[in-house]
Amino acid sequence: MVSPTPDADRRARLLASATVTLRGLSDVLTPLGARFAAAGHELYLVGGSVRDAVLGRLGTDLDFTTDARPEQVQALLKGWADNQWDTGIAFGTVSAAKGDQQIEITTYRTDAYDGVTRNPEVVYGTSLGEDLVRRDFTVNAMAVRIGADGEQEFVDPLHGMDALLAGLLDTPAAPEVSFNDDPLRMLRAARFVSQLGFTLAPRVHDAIVAMAGQIDRITAERVRAELDKLILGEYPGDGIEVMCTTGLAARVLPEIPALTLEIDEHHQHKDVYQHSLTVLQQAIDLEDGDPDLVLRWAAILHDIGKPDTKRNEAGGGVSFHHHEVVGAKMVRKRMRALKYSKQMIEDVSRLVFLHLRFHGYGDGQWTDSAVRRYVTDAGDLLPQLNKLVRADCTTRNKRRAARLRANYDDLEGRIARLAEQEDLARVRPDLDGNAIMTLLGLKPGREVGEAWTFLKELRLDRGPLSREDAEAELLKWWSMR
Repeated sequence: MVSPTPDADRRARLLASATVTLRGLSDVLTPLGARFAAAGHELYLVGGSVRDAVLGRLGTDLDFTTDARPEQVQALLKGWADNQWDTGIAFGTVSAAKGDQQIEITTYRTDAYDGVTRNPEVVYGTSLGEDLVRRDFTVNAMAVRIGADGEQEFVDPLHGMDALLAGLLDTPAAPEVSFNDDPLRMLRAARFVSQLGFTLAPRVHDAIVAMAGQIDRITAERVRAELDKLILGEYPGDGIEVMCTTGLAARVLPEIPALTLEIDEHHQHKDVYQHSLTVLQQAIDLEDGDPDLVLRWAAILHDIGKPDTKRNEAGGGVSFHHHEVVGAKMVRKRMRALKYSKQMIEDVSRLVFLHLRFHGYGDGQWTDSAVRRYVTDAGDLLPQLNKLVRADCTTRNKRRAARLRANYDDLEGRIARLAEQEDLARVRPDLDGNAIMTLLGLKPGREVGEAWTFLKELRLDRGPLSREDAEAELLKWWSMR
């Protein structure tokens, strides 16, 4: 008797686990399969849903494919789904919700592409095989037939399970054809590396290198969506590496590969690029709860101002003076080009701008005024700034690393103590605009704003003042203008 190979044993275990997972969805799969079978139609769970079921990470999104046309799918879902909508019906997709599950059912397709955009000319197919071969990667081209009574049959004509067991991303067709049809698939490859921890098949890597320029056919909004999914993955550093080594990053995020040319001023890192990847991972390690998109983007982009500020100093040293200022401007420019929201741009650029502020703290030499300004300037981003600053310590000098940690522990302790005495989260002048106008006999206008700013600065410098002291200081300032 021949013993099963390790791969065969793992395959059997993964399929058994997937079967158990899908049986847990019998309240959705069984009645859905029965409806389609009764109408004489095939129904297959497909794509990422099957891949994630095999990997034990299936969420609440279920993707199906069928030989039924969209209008037939709509009729079959009527009276069963909680609701349904036709946003993607032009591409043969009907969406619905049932309980906690979000469902998409797409008619078999054998699409044609014009080689200019990524939008296909939708052509309906007649078989599952035709539909699977058009998909992006073989690990996303596995299917499970859903029978009339909920029985399941695993279908894998393109050997997606072999690729999954090998942790390999390969395309069903030649990668050059696949990427020419839809260049976004190249960026999706990097994203799946980040999410799944897989590697690219050599032919896929080579095709992306040769075709990276075609990503320019994709809209900024689509690129941004893939980048966010990549940065939120479990292994974003690996995804970024793929982008950089294939040339994709040079097209959509050139500030990151540019970091490979800069040597860190402390000579503790191979280059600022590797340092930035380390900071990203250390920031992730400090997350509590869900992945933090703002923190992660700030971590990978925090030093992008260094190439433009590099100076060779006497004695062989290197400096990057004001790289946080330049970097914040670069973040805003790049994120605007990628069509990020104003709030996202403001948050990430502010963290980049502030990430060096702590390094002036020294050994607890900041005044209370400096601590207040640090908290006020960070605002709602203070928890993320705390994590970014801690993550930015990548020195191999254990003594220096310990001193930096101790200094930041001390700063956080001072922030906590001041917060017990005053509202650091909302530092405002001790007199409002109405009180200022009454005291100085002013009408609304520029001078009221100047007085308000003076009191705000005074509040930051000295902490809370009594009303009498605030009025006295304001009158003194007013008389000396």
